[in-house]
Amino acid sequence: MLFPENVLSNARALFPYTQQPKIYLNHAGTCPLSTRVVEAMTGYLQRRSEGVLETYPEDQEMVQECRSLVARLVNAESPDRISLQFSTSDAINVVASGVAWKTGDRVLLSSVEFPANVYPYLNLTAQGVELDFMSVPDGRVTADLIASRITDRTRLVALSAVQFLSGYRADLKRVGELCRDKGIVFAVDGIQAVGAVCLDVQKLNIDFLAAGGQKWQMSPHGTGFLYITEELQSRLRQKNLGWLSVEDPWSFHKYDQPLAPTARRYEGGSMNMPCLWGMHAALSTLLEFNTEKIESHILSITGELIQGLQHIEGVTMFTPVPDAERAGIVTISLDAPLNVCAVFDKLRGQGVTASLRDGKLRYSPHFYNSSDDIRKVVELTAEFIRQSPVT
Repeated sequence: MLFPENVLSNARALFPYTQQPKIYLNHAGTCPLSTRVVEAMTGYLQRRSEGVLETYPEDQEMVQECRSLVARLVNAESPDRISLQFSTSDAINVVASGVAWKTGDRVLLSSVEFPANVYPYLNLTAQGVELDFMSVPDGRVTADLIASRITDRTRLVALSAVQFLSGYRADLKRVGELCRDKGIVFAVDGIQAVGAVCLDVQKLNIDFLAAGGQKWQMSPHGTGFLYITEELQSRLRQKNLGWLSVEDPWSFHKYDQPLAPTARRYEGGSMNMPCLWGMHAALSTLLEFNTEKIESHILSITGELIQGLQHIEGVTMFTPVPDAERAGIVTISLDAPLNVCAVFDKLRGQGVTASLRDGKLRYSPHFYNSSDDIRKVVELTAEFIRQSPVT
């Protein structure tokens, strides 16, 4: 269901570029920043300029609120299960480097994962860990496929909640149940899901969730989070420590104190306050507009996009059509000999920002994009495909 016109108008007002002849459909790449985010960041910088360190108590309150906002966004047990991170890669490395691996242990992942969800595990091969890559030519990493590839040496399943190219939305509930039954760590890369669709870590039996903030969470670069269950945290060996990792960071010379009992232990050192103020504003906005309603709106406009693109001669839909199998990404390929690069360049020349990935066009609208945006993009795509030179 689409947002009512007044709600959509309020959402669009947060993004000044919408007043220009531009349509931004690349939130799977990186997001524009809302006026609220910019104001929060510049306000912090202004306070630091005028008051130096007088902002510290306010900053610490904001950081804790940020953890609480993330906890609400993914339905974590409490903010104690959330650690603020700089990126998806940083978050994934917490688990990849922390499991007590043994030679011959195996990690199961797919051949269509984004590199951020691969390299931290590839780095484990020096410890004798082996990686099993599932071949997934259509981009659909199904629970049945995962079940068929699990062995008695599989220690961890690494899976994207939403595949970055096809946009396939995994059945996390079935995979989570499968991993929980077999005592396998279920580690999810949520960067293409959190902020676009609802994700409940408890219902989905997710042990670990990593998500950078610069895409669907509408946050600045250099923000993100990890969610980790208390049970998994208790089994990890912490590779990196910082002064904020301990129970009482302000006891400066008590070097033998225990680690913080919460996921704060993974934050280590001083944090990027300007960007966290921006993250706080971004997440507050998403929750204000209601994540369930955001998901409904995104599914509606991507449904309109799929419907329009499917009727263009020469287009093959790469993204699954059913609502349950997709989120905010719609990807198409063009039949030979159409020139996809030429179509992409012409869209960009008309103020439409999509992305070109693996020779495919990927569109990714968010909660403030309108049906008018979608109709215009479909019309332009059709026009430029008709005009497309052959490769």
